[in-house]
Order: sequence, then C-alpha cells, then structure tokens
Amino acid sequence: MSDNNTTHFGYKTVKTEEKQQRVAEVFHSVANKYDVMNDLMSGGIHRLWKRFTIELSGVRAGHYILDIAGGTGDLAAKFSRLVGADGMVLLADINESMLRVGRDKLTDRGMVGNIFYTQANAECLPYPDNTFDCITIAFGLRNVTDKSKALRSMLRVLKPGGRLLILEFSKPGNKLLTKAYDAYSFAILPRLGKLIANDANSYQYLAESIRMHPDQDALKALMVEAGFSRCEYYNMTGGIVALHKGWKL
Repeated sequence: MSDNNTTHFGYKTVKTEEKQQRVAEVFHSVANKYDVMNDLMSGGIHRLWKRFTIELSGVRAGHYILDIAGGTGDLAAKFSRLVGADGMVLLADINESMLRVGRDKLTDRGMVGNIFYTQANAECLPYPDNTFDCITIAFGLRNVTDKSKALRSMLRVLKPGGRLLILEFSKPGNKLLTKAYDAYSFAILPRLGKLIANDANSYQYLAESIRMHPDQDALKALMVEAGFSRCEYYNMTGGIVALHKGWKL
C-alpha cells in the first residue's frame, strides 16, 4: 500500500516524484526496439487488439483525435486515414525518445498533413476544454503515476459526446491462463528484452507494472469516479488485454 508520497514502480515502492523519471528511463532504453518487441511479445496479436480499438472508436472524417502515449504511432496512422484532410490527429507522448521514433516512422511513410506531435503529460494535458472527439491511450495508463488525475484531464479536453478508449493489459479470468501468462511474463519477457533490446530490466518492469495495474472492474470504477458515463469494457485474449470505453456527456 502506498501513501501520497510514495507509489509503485513495478513491485518497488518509490517516491511519487521519482516514478515519472524511472518510467522515462525505461522507454528511452527500449524506444528503438519497441515495435520489434511488440510483435515478438504478442506474436503479432497486438495488431488485432488495436484494430478492435479503431473499430470501437467511431472515428470518422473531420474528427479531432488525441492519441495519448501514442509512442510509435500505430493508432495515429490508422486514425490519420479515417479523419482525412479536414480532421486532425495529435500524437502525444511524455517520452521524447518514443515521440521521435513515432514521428520519424510516420513521416517516412509519407503520413504528413493531419498528424501533429506533442510531448505531454497525461495528468495535465495542455489543451483547451472540449477539443477532441475521441481520445485513446494504448498500453500507457499503467505507467501514469496518478491515474485518476489523468482521467479527469482526459475528460476535460474531450468534447461533449466524445469517447475515451483505454487499451491496456489486464487480468485473465482463467486460473490456468493466469498461471501460463505469469510464467511467460517473468521467465520469457526479460530474456527477450535482453536478447532483442539488450535490456532485461525494462521488460521485468513491464511484467510487474501489468500486475500492479487496476483490474477490469477497478479501472471501470476509476473512469466512473472521474466523470465518464456509460463505461464498459471488452476482454480480449482471455482478459490478458481489456479495452475500456467511456463517454463524456
């Protein structure tokens, strides 16, 4: 249990003000190998999880989209095609290295014109009230120090009628799946991280941070508490990943 002065960084208890820097160091370390590791860790299934997120977003031409913790730009690239010339996609990430990798990747693909990039903290988003039709955050919320503060910040910048989609690792409902998932996470992931990204510790943190993240119902409760309406979630891959959705009325 942590108080207001401490929080968790994986299984470690650290001072609240230290967590942001520690998370930053993780993603500075893995940024250049992030996409490769995503494919290896998930067997490519992360693409299906993100496709489902896009399908539930309801995004269409002319919409303004904020992709928080947008990293290497997988969601932003798809949103760019959907919103067209009259829309706008803002790829935001607190980590400079991840933001640079994402910007370079999408620019190399010729995706310019309606995608913009900004370094921003989810807890205090630097945008006007009622700006975005849709906000997404994929595999980023568990790294945020104050999740409730971040959710309130997201609600503020959403337009009335806009929706938030949170794609995140969660808790499997099956005991056998949980046992296999734990064995994979703690025995295999750090070894993959060492082999591919030369960084076992960051992927040890990844496994630990997933276990410390609120489960499906707890995250839904946080969204309701922050002011979101019609909150629901969809389990994928047996609950290893869940997609939460909430609306701003």
